[in-house]
Amino acid sequence: MLLSWLHYLLFLLVAGYALSLFYRAVYHRYLYIRLGKKPEKPFDWRSRVGDLAVQAFGHSKLLKDRRSGIMHLFIFYGFIILQFGALDLIYTGLSGGDPLPIPGYSVFGLTQEITVLVILLATGYAAYRRYGEMLARLKKGWKPAIVLFFIFFLMLSVILSLGFHRVWMGHEASGYAPVSSLLAALFGGLSAGAAKALFFVSWWAHLVILLAFLVYVPQSKHFHLITAPINIFLGRSEPVGKLAKLDLEDEEAESFGVGKIEDFTQKQMLDFYACVECGRCTNVCPASNTGKALSPMHLIVKLRDHLTEKGAAVTSKSPWMPAFAFGNGSVHSMSAPDLAAGWESEGVTDIQPTLNWQKAGWQQAEKKAEELSLIGDVMTEDEIWACTTCRNCEDQCPVGNEHVDKIIDLRRHLVLMEGSVPHEGQRAMQNIERQGNPWGISRADRSRWTEDIEGIKVPTVKQNSDFEVLFFVGSMGSYDNRSRKISRAFVRLLHEAGVSFAILGNEEKNSGDTPRRMGNEMLFQQLCTENIETFRKYGVRKIVTACPHTFNTLKNEYPEFGMEGVEVLHHTQLLDQLVKEGRLTPRHAVKERITYHDSCYLGRYNDVYDQPRNILRAIQGVELVEMARSRENGMCCGAGGGMMWMEETAGKRVNVARTEQALAVNPTMISSACPYCLTMLEDGTKQKEADERVKARDVAEILEQAVFG
Repeated sequence: MLLSWLHYLLFLLVAGYALSLFYRAVYHRYLYIRLGKKPEKPFDWRSRVGDLAVQAFGHSKLLKDRRSGIMHLFIFYGFIILQFGALDLIYTGLSGGDPLPIPGYSVFGLTQEITVLVILLATGYAAYRRYGEMLARLKKGWKPAIVLFFIFFLMLSVILSLGFHRVWMGHEASGYAPVSSLLAALFGGLSAGAAKALFFVSWWAHLVILLAFLVYVPQSKHFHLITAPINIFLGRSEPVGKLAKLDLEDEEAESFGVGKIEDFTQKQMLDFYACVECGRCTNVCPASNTGKALSPMHLIVKLRDHLTEKGAAVTSKSPWMPAFAFGNGSVHSMSAPDLAAGWESEGVTDIQPTLNWQKAGWQQAEKKAEELSLIGDVMTEDEIWACTTCRNCEDQCPVGNEHVDKIIDLRRHLVLMEGSVPHEGQRAMQNIERQGNPWGISRADRSRWTEDIEGIKVPTVKQNSDFEVLFFVGSMGSYDNRSRKISRAFVRLLHEAGVSFAILGNEEKNSGDTPRRMGNEMLFQQLCTENIETFRKYGVRKIVTACPHTFNTLKNEYPEFGMEGVEVLHHTQLLDQLVKEGRLTPRHAVKERITYHDSCYLGRYNDVYDQPRNILRAIQGVELVEMARSRENGMCCGAGGGMMWMEETAGKRVNVARTEQALAVNPTMISSACPYCLTMLEDGTKQKEADERVKARDVAEILEQAVFG
């Protein structure tokens, strides 16, 4: 009787101590998150329930990598099933050997034993993926291996407990308990007393491992078990292509953008603790793939570490429980060596140079956490300016992290508060401010491209006041000699289809996408307001543009600044519609093997994947072939986020890597639906000396050839 009471008391003390440590670890991190700004936008929980179900419980993002997704699916649901088994096992130990009175207990027991085996197999495969296949995106070392040992010994303790319990109780072998029956047969020579003692050894081992894992979870990347579902549920309800608006007239604002960790919102900080360090984001990032400084995974991890270290200093609440096991930790900062400008990989892409740079740079800091500068000591400017804003990282992230917005917020602080921006980018923004285009060409030349179209008059809104569609040409389509060909092809197609359209002519201004993605919110808002006033002046109700960046900005961001009741289309959407309606007929065969490159701002940002392909499929003679990375996982051309106007100084050029991926399917033509992409791919074919045999063409140009011959 005394032993029974001591058993109960010890159980309560151990479990209570572990639960208190778990609570304090979670609560302290909650206090760190509270240091961030409160989200200003209302939360629509109804729209988030579906995403939570699909992503957290349906594993939609995880299954983008099918093998690891299936592995995680088994572990995820296996642990949910085993929670009931854990309750049963704990009850059995406390009750003196009697299991939970569950109807159909034998079937319940069978599910538990099968689940244990499935989890062991899945965990073995997880170890193989990390240490056998040696996937570059997965971290190596003792920390990532801890959870594998936790799971293995947790499952082992379950099996041993069930086996010794069967010997202790003298149960016969059963088909409903194949594993424990086999173990009972192996240990059949034990006496009931010895089996009972070994059961309690296994039982306590299971309890201690389970509680130790519970305490470890919030202090490691496995905190995602708790934070990931919350993070997904609290994810954005607005279009992914929409950046947060800055209130530049707020007289109480001390600064704009993010200059210190507390400037991030609480939701952005939740992202830090949701990260599982799976490396999927870095694995697809065009910067990481080509030897640049930026690694999206390390971006999140470094910000998380800095928040934890600074949060502990500000709140005087230690993040480590208990301190004797985890230590008090050390403060880190970025003191990375120079990133080599050369490219040594034999493959098209390689993330290893970036991973090596990050690993070498994240070292113990000489300063206190509260003395570190977020930009400089934690994040380098090289990392911040390497992002192409392609969002492939976010599309792959299984826990709903949003990387791009954080980088833009850091850029906003650099530009608006420190005036720090790469020289080429600064020149482009100055030209946009002065002349309305990145080259600084005269505003009066904006509509000169229309003079080269024989037999067709391109009307302005003043000349055709009854226009149905406004063709917003954009700076590329107006000034860039290569992109002008796209504008002319599109105009010919509109004229052929009988579409009543007009352009703004010299009244058109830059859409503001480039300044906004480069952090110059002030210039963006000025351009946005002026363009909206022009739209209202001429009663614009429908806009079409050939530039996905302009399309995204007009469609997703202008409405927040007062543009209402205006439908915005990309030119491939309108052309697809005109072909389907029979208003455009591709009469002439175009005998080309074409691979289509998805623009990030058209595809991942706005889910326009099929319309460009529909147009190409409607053309006789076209053989459409897909690259290995296409549609949602298509690799960026390297021009987004203002990179069109800046030089790449490290590693391999992104556009060359993307061109090599296109050339791998042996096309005779590379097609795109973005003037930025087309410029980068055409540049790439020249650098690969393939421009004589492989042409780069916009979808509108190919359709023009099919319609007119």
